[in-house]
Amino acid sequence: MTKDELKSYISSNFPAMTLLETGRFDPLYEINPAKLLEVARALHDDEKLKFDFLCNMHGQDTKENFEVVYSIASIDNKLRLDFKFKLPYDKAEVDSVQPVWPAAGWYEREMWELYGINVRNHNNLKRFLLPDDWDQGHPMRKDWDAPDFIRFPEL
Repeated sequence: MTKDELKSYISSNFPAMTLLETGRFDPLYEINPAKLLEVARALHDDEKLKFDFLCNMHGQDTKENFEVVYSIASIDNKLRLDFKFKLPYDKAEVDSVQPVWPAAGWYEREMWELYGINVRNHNNLKRFLLPDDWDQGHPMRKDWDAPDFIRFPEL
């Protein structure tokens, strides 16, 4: 399946996914966060796609909201795509995709620890990058500050 065939297949069979025109090599889609598990399972279980590998997952702070980005691949079909969604800055929360891609556990813990994005139904949501007694917030947030933190000027 070529990239164009993949885009066509997804637009025909996955109405919950909106293709974003980014100029990137791999297609990037936006989804509704309420449809995350439904979309993830469908992409994983679809016989023509079989997106069985979570390459990466991360959160990012845009100063206005959070974005959560998933990069997935199909080993058998040699396909790759990314999808993302936006979350409000306050009370950001997302469902765990561990039932679909078990490797998501570490990425989800990192996102929770560094951005404060809560992950519902995670089986082990605890710190692994910061000290266990860390009480200075979420250091990857744009508004994060701490007494000994020196902020460099933005370019």
